[in-house]
Amino acid sequence: MKKYTRQRLILDLIEKHNIHTQEELAGLLEKHGATATQATISRDIKELRITKVQTTEGDYIYAIIDTVHDSLNERLDRIFRSAVLSIRHNGDMVIVKTISHTATVCGMTITNQKLENIAGIITGNDTIFIAVEDKNGLDELVEKIQSIIR
Repeated sequence: MKKYTRQRLILDLIEKHNIHTQEELAGLLEKHGATATQATISRDIKELRITKVQTTEGDYIYAIIDTVHDSLNERLDRIFRSAVLSIRHNGDMVIVKTISHTATVCGMTITNQKLENIAGIITGNDTIFIAVEDKNGLDELVEKIQSIIR
């Protein structure tokens, strides 16, 4: 797994889980298919400017400094706006065409939006296929994805 993808996964995991130790983070990474040494995780934490904060219960957990997360999301949004060529649906799923080698990053942007009605996303080199939970919401989902460009 590439560094950027691993670091994006680390940010997502910290956002969704109360992680107390690097070992706990390593275990979650492994469950998501990313094997990393303690030294690599430590470097990632430093580069991402992740810190430990005290919870109301007195425990310490990893937390994201909002400016770092926002900065990464802003970069992803900029890439999305410049890389997406078309967004449409075929009655069964949403299909997003991108310039070559940008579909994965654009797929991450869509994932970060946490849009409703998305059952799953598959990215290729220049195409993103988005499976939906309800086909009746295809038009609305296309509009929401198009709004990221605006």
